Amino acid sequence: MGKMKIVAMALLATANLATAQDYPTKPVRFIVPFAPGGGTDTTARTIAQKLSEKLGKPVVVDNRGGAGGVIGTETVARSTPDGYTLLMGSPGPLTINPNLQTKMPYDTLRDFAPISLATISPFILVVPPGSSVSSVKELIALAKEKPNSLNYGSSGTGSVSHLSTEQFKALAGVQLTHIPYKGSSQSLVDILSGRLQLQFENLPVVLPHIRSGKLKALAVGTRKRSAVVPEYPTMVEAGVPGYESSTAFGVLAAAKTPKAIMDRLNTDVGAVMKMPEVRDSLNARGFDAVGSTPEEYRVHLREELKLYARLVKIAGIRPE
Repeated sequence: MGKMKIVAMALLATANLATAQDYPTKPVRFIVPFAPGGGTDTTARTIAQKLSEKLGKPVVVDNRGGAGGVIGTETVARSTPDGYTLLMGSPGPLTINPNLQTKMPYDTLRDFAPISLATISPFILVVPPGSSVSSVKELIALAKEKPNSLNYGSSGTGSVSHLSTEQFKALAGVQLTHIPYKGSSQSLVDILSGRLQLQFENLPVVLPHIRSGKLKALAVGTRKRSAVVPEYPTMVEAGVPGYESSTAFGVLAAAKTPKAIMDRLNTDVGAVMKMPEVRDSLNARGFDAVGSTPEEYRVHLREELKLYARLVKIAGIRPE
């Protein structure tokens, strides 16, 4: 290796170190690729408040909704990789849409630098309170006895709620009838009234109705029981081996963000997720606070991309 190359590498390392030591010198923009008020937004705002304290500079939530989260997510992918533009990542734009659309403006694994997983909330199987079934095994037995007679709702074709149920159908060997809605709020009305016989829904959406007895929960889709509702078994424990369905939110930056800055952000986000007040606030809304290394989050994204590719195929959805 020539002397000039060695000198250049040393100068680059010194520059990166100086950048990391100075970071941050201005506010950090935290992009939420959806409108205010949803789970992605409330999670981001919970994290941003405490992360601001850790970094010593404001972390400003910037809602950039549109195209199912793609517009805001692309904004981060195309941003300067300096740690001043972060993304509150979620499955829709990162792992589901890439399996539903043939042309995406970014590549999830190539264009982003995962910082840390933040929260995981299970999809939970619920039935109306007046339902005759009280367990997953009873539901499977009824579905096999009366194929296609049980209706399930989803927030739309290709949504997590739709793909979660298609996974259940495939693993349990049952036939159900899909009723797609334009969002969870509409399908929730019909599962509460009993017009739908079952639904897989994200826990934060249905937690108040489970607590009040307006919905009966049967099992959660995460690999482990949820800290929020530990009284309910996992789908695997309930008799459906291999089942997994959840929504994971994580913090990402643009690819090629300097490692020292990534390390700083990973440490600080991890510390935020361990704060009792953050954990309690998220738990109250149905989220399990987690935290991870960048590589663990990257592995999660890679596995989730593969999962949704398989479920899209099972559901018979053709990418557009």
